[in-house]
Amino acid sequence: MIKPVFLATDIALFALLLMLCAYVTYVRRTPPLRSQWARVFESRVGMASSVILLVFLALAALDSLHYRHPLPTVLGGVQAYSPQTTSALESLLAHMKGSIEKTYSRPLQSTQLPKETVVIDGKSLRDNPPLKFGGAHLRAAGQRGEIEDAAAWLDLTMRGFRGAVVGAATGAVLIALWLAVLLRSAPALRFKHAGAFLSAQRLPWMTGFATLGALCVAGGVVWQISLGWHVLGTDRAGNDLLYLALKSVRTALAIGVITVLASLPFALVLGIAAGTLRGWVDTAIQYLYTVLSSIPGILLIAACVLMIQSHIDRNPASYATALERADVKLFLLCIVLGLTSWAGLARLLRAEAMKLREMDFVLAARSFGVPLWQIMLRHIAPNTMHLLILTVVMEFSGLVLYEAVLSYIGIGVDPAIQSFGGMINGARSELARNPIIWWPLLTAFAFMVALVLAANLFADCVRDAFDPKSNTVAGGRP
Repeated sequence: MIKPVFLATDIALFALLLMLCAYVTYVRRTPPLRSQWARVFESRVGMASSVILLVFLALAALDSLHYRHPLPTVLGGVQAYSPQTTSALESLLAHMKGSIEKTYSRPLQSTQLPKETVVIDGKSLRDNPPLKFGGAHLRAAGQRGEIEDAAAWLDLTMRGFRGAVVGAATGAVLIALWLAVLLRSAPALRFKHAGAFLSAQRLPWMTGFATLGALCVAGGVVWQISLGWHVLGTDRAGNDLLYLALKSVRTALAIGVITVLASLPFALVLGIAAGTLRGWVDTAIQYLYTVLSSIPGILLIAACVLMIQSHIDRNPASYATALERADVKLFLLCIVLGLTSWAGLARLLRAEAMKLREMDFVLAARSFGVPLWQIMLRHIAPNTMHLLILTVVMEFSGLVLYEAVLSYIGIGVDPAIQSFGGMINGARSELARNPIIWWPLLTAFAFMVALVLAANLFADCVRDAFDPKSNTVAGGRP
């Protein structure tokens, strides 16, 4: 039996999923909130971006199911486990993880980029050696050099067609399950009435179905091609770039989510307390976040990360595997980012609490002798949730980009954990080569843009729905 491994970031991400499920249940039971969130998804952009974000979240969840394989037991011995920790996503991508080449290769190529001296028929030649995995199924035993373009393109076309069929079938199954969940609200309807049911709904469900179906077809095509080729090429160490990019999704989401959750308690409590209590409490809290904002963020984060790294290095026996040690560093980096980034949200909440403090319903509660802590909990805090939701969603994309900056200057994620920042840091010096090694940087850039763009578009729709000052109707968006 495999041995489950619970990393710190795994627990945090699954705790987030439980919180998200609980919040969805609460929204469904609260008509005002349900109406506001319906405005978010009335937009085609909001519906499509939410589906894309859910796909990224599913990848992160699969990569957070960690375990260790059992080792062969010696007669009469105790069961031992492999020192290497594996995730469910790594098992699904085992063919990519194991197809390690010698060095760089371009996307969908069968030979490596750097030339080597080879001996053919007693003659020394400079040639691009064939890859061990990329396109090897088309090469006869002992054959060297490039595969004929016609054979390569025919193989890619056939694999792409098979992948499109498999992806379309998978998408159809997922869409049918989604539609079945929707039809639960109308038990008298059947699948043959689904078209009329969907056309009568306010939400653009067809946009969600189309987005999910397109992602499934694209994923099926890429999956089938990856079984015989390196779709996005390989990096300096010969690792498949598509595999590295998919592994980096979890790191980006962990940094964005855990950091935001770590900063929320400080921003929420101190911001609302400063705006409601005023007096010396307000002065002390303002002084605190003003001092924090005056310290250069990069220097403060660098100092904290170096102290964390020093503590980890002094206590290596506390961690069973290298991945656990690297994951603790990632988790503590998220906590440090959260503890140093709450000042901006605290200022917004303080200003909103100062405005709400003079509203009629708060004045009425004070006149009836309701304690201030109950006023903050029951009246002021719930009415600042729109600011909280807006800031959380918008800060997420900024934190994903911030990780790339930290890794670029050498104080980011441990090299044992894949991240977009690590990919960019490893590819920055290759742009000066001749020929230019452009595909590692482009791969990290494309995946980061897809994640951050989806988050920004979704945040825009959330702002339109939750911001009381917004005059834009989400349903009127294209």
